[in-house]
Amino acid sequence: MRLTNNKDIMNVVIFGAPGSGKGTQSEKLIEKYGLHHISTGEVLRDHIARKTPIGQIAHTYISQGQLIPDSLMIQILEDIIDNEPKAKEGVILDGFPRTIPQAEALKRFFERRGMNLDHVIGLEVPEEELVDRMIKRGQQTGRADDNLDTIKNRLKVYHESTTPLRDYYEAEGKYRPIHGSGSVEDIFNSISSAIDGNI
Repeated sequence: MRLTNNKDIMNVVIFGAPGSGKGTQSEKLIEKYGLHHISTGEVLRDHIARKTPIGQIAHTYISQGQLIPDSLMIQILEDIIDNEPKAKEGVILDGFPRTIPQAEALKRFFERRGMNLDHVIGLEVPEEELVDRMIKRGQQTGRADDNLDTIKNRLKVYHESTTPLRDYYEAEGKYRPIHGSGSVEDIFNSISSAIDGNI
């Protein structure tokens, strides 16, 4: 369904460690709620493939499993939301924010545009399962950042920099914890219930 009334426009962050299934669940949320998908990972990989100035900067961080600087990520997000008409009808942010400063910048960004962040969906998956998923993904897709050393570093960075976001969004009453193990459909049903019960 497409949410068309301004009061019903919904903006969602899907949150979780690398390999937690954010991309898969984002696709299903887009289909059900008519949201515009913004995957910062996909945007950055596109810039890297095209060897743009942003891509060259991003590559130096991603290749080492580090997070992109906040200022660069916010610049990319602003460009997409301000120049993509579909984004005005509701977005799902996949991979952003990843730090408290990014979350605060996102809040200010939405407020300046008369927008709200309605839900933060947190996919919670045991670390051993995350590593296994990403190793298998790397074997299937050839993604250079899906190797064991980089995966371990990405998870370390995630826990240090991103996990505090859970406390931040819990304090704002926006965090919806979702058990991220099991079938894709079961996980999606849990997400839908969390969203529909809180709109």
